[in-house]
Amino acid sequence: MSGKLLIIGFGPGSFEHITKRAREAIQESEVIIGYNTYVDLIAGLLTEQQVVRTGMTEEVSRAQEAVRQAKQGKKVAVISSGDAGVYGMAGLVYEVLMEQGWTREDGVQVEVIPGISAVHSAGSLLGAPIMHDSCTISLSDHLTPWELIAKRVEAAGMADFVIALYNPRSGRRTRQIVETQRILLKHRSPLTPVGIVKSAYRDREHVVVTTLADMLNHDIGMLTTIIIGNSATKLYEGLMITPRGYQRKYTLGAETQPLKPHQRLKSEAEPWALEQLDEQDWDESMEDFDEDDELMDDEVTESKEPSLLKSSPNLSPSNSLQLAMEALQLVSKGTEVVPFEFDNKLTATQSIFEFAVSPGIANKKLTAAQLCALGEIVGDRGDIEYSPHHQLIVRVQTNNPKQITSELSVLGLLLSPIGDVAQIKACDFCNLEKGESIPYAEAIHNRIGNLEVPKELKIGFNGCGMACYGAVQQDIGIVYRKEKFDLFLGGKTVGRNAHAAQPVAEGIDPEELVGLVGRIVERYQKEGHPNERFHKYFKRVKEIEGYRHQEMVGFVIENAICGD
Repeated sequence: MSGKLLIIGFGPGSFEHITKRAREAIQESEVIIGYNTYVDLIAGLLTEQQVVRTGMTEEVSRAQEAVRQAKQGKKVAVISSGDAGVYGMAGLVYEVLMEQGWTREDGVQVEVIPGISAVHSAGSLLGAPIMHDSCTISLSDHLTPWELIAKRVEAAGMADFVIALYNPRSGRRTRQIVETQRILLKHRSPLTPVGIVKSAYRDREHVVVTTLADMLNHDIGMLTTIIIGNSATKLYEGLMITPRGYQRKYTLGAETQPLKPHQRLKSEAEPWALEQLDEQDWDESMEDFDEDDELMDDEVTESKEPSLLKSSPNLSPSNSLQLAMEALQLVSKGTEVVPFEFDNKLTATQSIFEFAVSPGIANKKLTAAQLCALGEIVGDRGDIEYSPHHQLIVRVQTNNPKQITSELSVLGLLLSPIGDVAQIKACDFCNLEKGESIPYAEAIHNRIGNLEVPKELKIGFNGCGMACYGAVQQDIGIVYRKEKFDLFLGGKTVGRNAHAAQPVAEGIDPEELVGLVGRIVERYQKEGHPNERFHKYFKRVKEIEGYRHQEMVGFVIENAICGD
């Protein structure tokens, strides 16, 4: 018996913005499969359906389960917020079907039900920011290499697209939005209007209209959609309006138009069209533009009355590109356009260098000289953030990161990369008074510290049995007790079902510790799936270095909408 897959986009989450077909599809389904938060958002539409809910990053398992149950003859709904075909589940379900050799003729039926995407719900709250050519870019680099994302941001900025940013920032991904702003400021005025919309059409909806230069001073997270205007986007009554270009042919304040309907599509009225820009005109026009020139060049933005609307329909310009640029200026008439340039300290080739700083593995005290050096390096072009892991996160704009690292290393500071690397979190060994185990912590750091791993890995190290620094709650916990070591594996540090690591060994001889921990981390590095946390990896492989995984027993907690 052939089942059916209903891949449903239910919009921003409010019932009034769920389409009639999406409601019907949910009601006719026998099984509902979705991310916990999404299931909660449509709970009011559920009746007797079987519900399969999973956590974040479990998209593949959801798609596989949906296909499996559909093959059993069931009607299965796979739900996504927004539109299922825009960073949703539609593409992934099809990928799983393709892997299994699915055909439209003989396989399960598939229906994709469209919904309102975040760019549209956010756009409606901001006014009309996406009236002209636009694009969407996700800043999440969990599945897409950052180099490719940066190229797309660069291309969209150069092409003057209105840009909608999805997944702009998370608790751990903070640098991507900063880099995106830096790239766009090479191509757009700092005064470019920007809309920041959080939880559109949900209980905690929040809307901010700001500028490209100021956007990072506002709250941005995973529930946020950012819309960045193009060079024509205006601010009016707190709204973002992107004209489509009607001003080139129409006088919006006049009842009688200078061009009659039969004249508006004539070639003379569209000197900017491709057909009108013959090869000679194009080559001559482009000689005036250097490839590094900005769209906001003084020659282009010089205030003048556009000549198109006060000319006759029979006008034949000698420089059609210039006329087109004059017409474009009409779009931004009444909006102050400020030419801009970078000062001598910041050039368009500079990047933001981000790294972690600490006094050492065991030492927790910074000297005045170290603090002064950090302050001088950061200056007005960077910032310092104190992290929960007892590190200073430094972000500074520079084109010479090696000079910075060498200066700080000479001062005895320990520098570490940010991201999915292995790091030692050691206690202060009672102000270094209980220092017998410090050499082992430093040896572990020398072997696997800063090693690139599938997901950020914290190795907690405590110098006595009190374990007051919380080593047993980390991914890997090490406690020095009675001149030997106890080992803990698979702690879950975040989430409502957070739990301590599993005690797997007591009394490990000191000479065995470094090699043992190194082998565990190196195996995780080789065998872990991308973005797979250590506790999930331990559960999946079931055994590491002879230590078997044991299921943690916890409370069953009813899922709540994210943020509640």
